[in-house]
Amino acid sequence: MKRWGDSTRAVSESLSPRAVLDQAEMAVVVTDRFSNILYWNPFAERLFGRSSEECGAPIIDALHAGQPIAGDVAKHVLAGGVWEGTFEVRRTDGTLLYVRAQAVPMRRDGGEITGICITAREAMRGNEREKDRFGLLERIGERLAGSLNVEETLRRVADMLVPQFADHCFIELMDGDRLVRRVSVHVPGWTPPPGTWQPVGAEINYPADHYAEIALRRQETVLVEDFSRSSFPSPGEAAARLCGEIGLTSAIVAPLCVRGEVLGLMYLALSNLSDRRSPHYDAFDRDLVGAIATRVAIALDNAMLFEEERNTAESFQKHLLPRHVPKLDGLEITARYHPAAPLATHGQGIQTQVGGDWYDVIPLSAGRVGIVIGDVEGRGAKAAAVMGQLRAALRAFAQDDKSPADILARLDEWTRIVAPTNADDYGRSGTGEDEDADVLTPPLVTCQYLVYDAWSRELSFANAGHAPPLLIVDGEVTELDIAEVGQPLGLRANGMHADLVYKEETRILPPGATLVLYTDGLVDRRPTRDGAVLDNAEALRLLREEIAKVAHEPVERIAEAAINAVPGDIDDDMAILVLRSADHTLESAERTFPAQPIMVGEARRMAAEVLASWNIPEERGELACLLVSEVVTNVVLHAANSNVPRRALVLDGPPLPYDDWDDPLLGEEAEPEKEFRLRLRRGEKSIWVEVFDQDLRLPRIRSAGENDEGGRGLYLVDQLTKRWGSRPTPEGKAVWFEIPIRSR
Repeated sequence: MKRWGDSTRAVSESLSPRAVLDQAEMAVVVTDRFSNILYWNPFAERLFGRSSEECGAPIIDALHAGQPIAGDVAKHVLAGGVWEGTFEVRRTDGTLLYVRAQAVPMRRDGGEITGICITAREAMRGNEREKDRFGLLERIGERLAGSLNVEETLRRVADMLVPQFADHCFIELMDGDRLVRRVSVHVPGWTPPPGTWQPVGAEINYPADHYAEIALRRQETVLVEDFSRSSFPSPGEAAARLCGEIGLTSAIVAPLCVRGEVLGLMYLALSNLSDRRSPHYDAFDRDLVGAIATRVAIALDNAMLFEEERNTAESFQKHLLPRHVPKLDGLEITARYHPAAPLATHGQGIQTQVGGDWYDVIPLSAGRVGIVIGDVEGRGAKAAAVMGQLRAALRAFAQDDKSPADILARLDEWTRIVAPTNADDYGRSGTGEDEDADVLTPPLVTCQYLVYDAWSRELSFANAGHAPPLLIVDGEVTELDIAEVGQPLGLRANGMHADLVYKEETRILPPGATLVLYTDGLVDRRPTRDGAVLDNAEALRLLREEIAKVAHEPVERIAEAAINAVPGDIDDDMAILVLRSADHTLESAERTFPAQPIMVGEARRMAAEVLASWNIPEERGELACLLVSEVVTNVVLHAANSNVPRRALVLDGPPLPYDDWDDPLLGEEAEPEKEFRLRLRRGEKSIWVEVFDQDLRLPRIRSAGENDEGGRGLYLVDQLTKRWGSRPTPEGKAVWFEIPIRSR
C-alpha cells in the first residue's frame, strides 16, 4: 500500500485541479475582471443548459439573467467581498431555474484580484425552499449583530432582501407621531419616477384601512397575496397608477415592535419588474417576514440606544471643551476634536463613548495667551469627567500668570486629588467590605502647557509626558525641540518635588511659524481595509509629509490635512490645535523711569505721545493716560518706598580676625535706586498697559472713606477697564490693564 504522497505520475495527473473541478458535483464558473467566462465545468453545462463553447461570453449573456450576479454583486466581489444568495436563470429550453450560489474573488500571490469564482447548485426543490428562507433569516441575524448605526442597520436589511426576496423594500420609522420613510430600495436598475412613491425623508400617511395602516394599528404582519384579488384604498392616484404599470403582485407589511413600542414598518413587495418562478407571497413568507421584522426591530432599538448614548457622551464632551476659539492678536488658531469611530467591541465593551482628550486657549495678561492640550487615559464618561475637572483647574491656575512649569506642578497635585478619597495609604478601599477592590490610583494624564507672547514672539512651555508639537518654518516640518519631556501628571514619585520634574523652556517663534499640537489619536489608527497597521514612527512620517504639502495654506487647511494624513479609522478620540504666529511685528513701546513722584507726569506724557502716534481715539487715549497716572502713582507711593526685608548674615566657624563690620566687603550694600518700567501694546481691538516694579507685593483694591485722600486708584482701574490684574515677575511684579480702542 502506498502512503499519501507516494503517487505515480498518472495518479498525480488525475488529481490536477482541472480534473478535480471537472468531477465536482456542483457548478464551478470562473470569470475575469470583466465578467467574461474563462472556465466552467461539466456540471455547470448540465445545470445551465449551455456548452463550454460559450466560454468567453459575458456571464450575463450566457445565463440570460438580469440578476445582480452580473452587476452589483460583481462589483462587490471585485472589491474584495464575498457574496452568497439565490438568483434565477433562464435555460436554453425556456425553463426558469432557481440557483443557490456563492461568489468569491480570485487573487494572485501578491493579493491582486484577477477575477471571480462562482459555485452554484439548484435550489428550491422539495423542502429546500424552507431551508433557503431560514438561511436568509440566519444571515440577516448575523449581519444585524454587528450593526450599531441606524442608517447602516436599515441599509443592510434592504440589501439582503432586495432582490433575493423582494423587488421593493420600504422601511419607515416613527418620528414622534409622524411616520417617516428612511429606506426605499428596488430591483437593480429601476427607481420610482418623481411624484409617484414618496422618497426617503418624506412623511408617510396611509389612508384608513390600507394594509400598511392595518399592520401599524394592529401591530401584526399583514399579507396581501394577490393584488388582483384584493381591494385596498390607495395612498394616491400617482402611486396607484405606478403600481399598475409595474404590475405589483403581492406585498407583506410587518410592524417593527420592541418592548411593546412600535418603531415603524417594513414593507416588502413583488412586481413584474423581475422574472420569478412564483410572483406571490404566501403564509410561510408572511411568518418569515414577521420573524425578520422582530430581529430588525431589536437591532434597530440597539442602534438607536447606541446613538442616543453616543450623542449624549459627545454632547457632554463638547460642552466640556471650548465652544469657540477666541480671536487673538498676532496669532491664527483653529481647533478640531473627533471622537473615535464606533466599534462593536473595543476592549472595554461597546464603544459608545468619547474620551478624555482636551484642548484650551486661555487669554492671559497683556495680550499673552495660554495654550493647553492634554489626554486623560481611558474612554467614556469617567475619562471625560476627569478631563472636565482638569481643564477647569488649569484655567483657574492659569489666571495666576505663573510660569508653565509652576502651572503643571499645581495640576499634578490636583490630578492626585481627582482620585477617589476613600482609599488608605496602600490604595485599598476604606470600607473593608471588598477585599478585592481595585487599587485606587490617580488617572494617567499627559499634558502640555504653553504661553505665547505675540509682541515678543516668545514661547514658553512645560511638558508632562505629551508628544512634542510639530513646528512648521518656511515649509519644513520638524518636531519642536523639547529638552525636558517630563512625566505624565499623577506619576511623580512620592517625596520628589514637582519642580524637579517639570521644567520651563523658552523658544522664539519666527514670523509666520506654525505649531501643530495634537493628542495620540491623530496617529494611532485602526488597521486599514487591507489589514495594514502603521507604527507610530511611520504614522508620524506620513503626518509630516501631508502637513508639508499644505504648509503655506491657512491653519484650517493644515488641520484638515493632519486629520486625514494617516490611513485607517480613528482608534482613539483626537484633539488638535494649529497655531500660526503673525508675519508682521505688533506695535509696542516701553521705557524705564526712576521711581520718583516727578516721573508720574513723564510716564503720562510718554503714554500720550505713543497713543497719539497709534491714532488711538482721543477719548480712549485720555482714559488710558489717566489710568497710567493712577497705576504709576500707586507704584511710586507704595512699592518704591517699601523696604524689602533682607536675610541676616550668619557665619559658622571661628571668629573672624577682625571685628570691623564696616568693612566694605561685609557692610550693607548700597540700596539701588528703585525703578519702574512702563510698557504699552496695541492690538486690533484693545490697548494693553503694563507697569513693572521690584516690589513682590501684589496690589489690592482698598475701600476708601468719604474723607480719605487716597485709596481710589485701583478702584478706578477696576471700573474703567475691560480687564486688569497683576502677576509676579522674576524681578517683582507687573500691574496691567486692557482698554478697548473703540468705546461701546
